[in-house]
Parts: sequence; C-alpha cells; structure tokens
Amino acid sequence: MQVMVSVQSPGAMVRSEEDLGPPWLRPLLGTSFFVPCPAHPDLSKNECNLFCLDCADAAGALCSYCVPGHRDHHVVQIRRSSYHNVIRVSEVGKLIDIAHVQTYVINSAKIVFLNGRPQARPGKGVTNTCEICCRSLPDSFRFCSLGCKLGGMQWDPTLTFAIRPKRGQDSGGDGYGSDDDSFSPRKLRRAGFEHGRFDRGIRWSDDEGSKSNNGPMTPTTPPNRCRPSRRKGIPHRAPFYG
Repeated sequence: MQVMVSVQSPGAMVRSEEDLGPPWLRPLLGTSFFVPCPAHPDLSKNECNLFCLDCADAAGALCSYCVPGHRDHHVVQIRRSSYHNVIRVSEVGKLIDIAHVQTYVINSAKIVFLNGRPQARPGKGVTNTCEICCRSLPDSFRFCSLGCKLGGMQWDPTLTFAIRPKRGQDSGGDGYGSDDDSFSPRKLRRAGFEHGRFDRGIRWSDDEGSKSNNGPMTPTTPPNRCRPSRRKGIPHRAPFYG
C-alpha cells in the first residue's frame, strides 16, 4: 500500500508505509502512560508504563499485571524524564531508524523522547533547535523527539523510519546497542514477567541543560580522594634540671 505525502518540491511523492513507520508507531506516540491501570484498579503499583507493539492501540498502555496476556508479544517499557515520556534506544533503535533525533544519556542509558516539548524561545547561546517545536538541542540534530521527526516527514522526502542495512553490515546489527531491554516473548518468560515482576514506573532526574550522548544528564561529583595523614613522632620529655 502506498501513501501520498505532500512535499515542498513540485508534484507529489509516493512513499511506502515502511518509510512512514510501523503500524504501532503512531499509537505509541498518542498513548497516555503513567496512569492507573483501568483493568486492575484495586491492585497496588498498577501504573501503566508498558506498551505492546503487536496489539498497539487495541490494548493501549499496560501495567505489569497485564503482561501475562501478552507473553507471546513484543512489549516495550516507557520511562519518564522531566515529566515527558522516553524510551531507551536499545529498545526502539532496532525497530525503526531514529536518525536525526536528539538522544540523551540518563542513568547510563541512551534514550529518545517520544513527543515534542515545545519551547517558547530557545535558551541563551543556543544555536540549534528542533525544526518542529523549536526545542533547544545541545547537539547538531534536527528533531527533539520521534513525534517531531514524524512531523518533519510531511515535507522532507529524505526522512524515513525504515532501517536500511549498511554495506558490510547484516540486517541484525544497527549499532544502537544490545537488545537486553527489548522484552521479546522468550525474555518475558525467562525473566518471570508473566508473574507480574516488572520494573514499574521508573522516572529519572531532570535533563534540561545537561550533556547528551557523552555522559549522564546530571553533573557528577568528583571522587573524594583523601590523603592518609602522617603519624607524628613519639614525643620526648624535656630534660629535667634541678
């Protein structure tokens, strides 16, 4: 199936749905997370921070108690930073092309934001901003989130979410890290997630005005290196004169 997308150049360009992203991408971006699970209202820690890529908008956000019904599906975990939803690159980078999207490192994990974070005016000294929502970007990326890249595809025919294998690289490796955070059916069963043991409601510290890609979002404290104190010599009594 082909989708017509309007671009700035004369004439319309025909683009495949693969370029515009998998069927679960738009439902993922439009889902509300970190709300009480309507299916398990009486259970504790029922916050919805999971999403089933196979069921997409048919299931919506899931809590850890919903996982047994999706044990044969691909489930990803959504996290939060500065009250915005994020996902780890190790989970989404193997499924879609996240090129041109600003990445951040929080708690030693590289992440991307799901949706834009509009900013009235860029910070002082900022030279690079998101092409869609004008969010200040610390690095030379074009978009601040997956949603903004999706919006940019309306006029830029070169953008795509389809992963193109590079020369000398098989289709299984894309350089985005291991898939340890991707919850495939086998990993769900092996880790015991069918019994409701899941990392619930992880939130991270504020990411504004911090480094990206090269280190944690918050400044680190230098190690306290104390020199061992030297032991004084044995005191000697002054000679006694009568």
